[in-house]
Amino acid sequence: MNIQDLVTKYVVYRRALGERCNTTENVLRSFCRAAGLQTLVNRIRSKVVADFLAGTGTITRTWHFKYRALKRLFQFAVSRGHMTKVPLPTELPKCPSSFVPYIYSHDEIRRLLKAVPSYQRFPGRLEPPTLRAILLLLYGAGLRRGEALGLSVADVDLANSLLTVRDTKFFKSRLVPIGPDLTKVLSDYARWRRDTHPSADAGSNFFIGRKRKKIHRWTLQDAFEQLREYAGVRRADGGRYQPRLHDLRHSFAVHRLTAWYRQGADVQRLIYHLSIYLGHARLSHTQAYLTMTPELLQQAGTLFEQYARRENRHA
Repeated sequence: MNIQDLVTKYVVYRRALGERCNTTENVLRSFCRAAGLQTLVNRIRSKVVADFLAGTGTITRTWHFKYRALKRLFQFAVSRGHMTKVPLPTELPKCPSSFVPYIYSHDEIRRLLKAVPSYQRFPGRLEPPTLRAILLLLYGAGLRRGEALGLSVADVDLANSLLTVRDTKFFKSRLVPIGPDLTKVLSDYARWRRDTHPSADAGSNFFIGRKRKKIHRWTLQDAFEQLREYAGVRRADGGRYQPRLHDLRHSFAVHRLTAWYRQGADVQRLIYHLSIYLGHARLSHTQAYLTMTPELLQQAGTLFEQYARRENRHA
């Protein structure tokens, strides 16, 4: 069996188990091209694998992701008798430290929104009112980029302030209630949409580009990066990557947690509800979003100090 056929067989198997497998498939297809599409599986040499893993730059977490993808593929091949030995390196480089997301301040959020109507170089298919509404939705409801762009008109129930997010990251759908401010933002956008694109199909995407075209995620990504540069929002903490569109979701989670601490709420109980709201399969996935900021540490420390004083009084 050649490597191309093996990857096809493996991806079908993983999807039958309920996985999307899109990113893994992209990595494995890239390896097919590097190794040669018709190369027999039992003829793949360790050097070819090592060169593919190394790439052309420095060692990043991508190295380890590619390693895990190939390891599972080769184990699948061995279990089915297509190869007898896994041609992977025995010594693994140290995995770089975890990526640290950027938490936007409230002032930076305001600067981004204020810059939308004045910036004139957005991609031709994306209009400023659409970008503004999407940014407010990502930050106001913590949605993923694909979830926002995938909303249909029927999914946005403004009368009941409720969004239906379908077939999301973990093959689940969920209902997302939104507050009155965000409801007004989306209602204003819906009116603008009807006035500007009156012939748009009611069954189409809620967020649409010029000529009623669906907005591609990379169009949105490029527009945001241009807007962020124009607004002068940059990280100064030495992080490898500049603030991303997805960091609006991180910021939503951290700001929500900080607000709960300020209110003296039962954060340990509410974090479970936050996990469901964000559409996470496990509570640990939500914990990864709760990046500690100085403000969050201060609020948590204050709450602990109040708790300790109460305990001392009863001692």
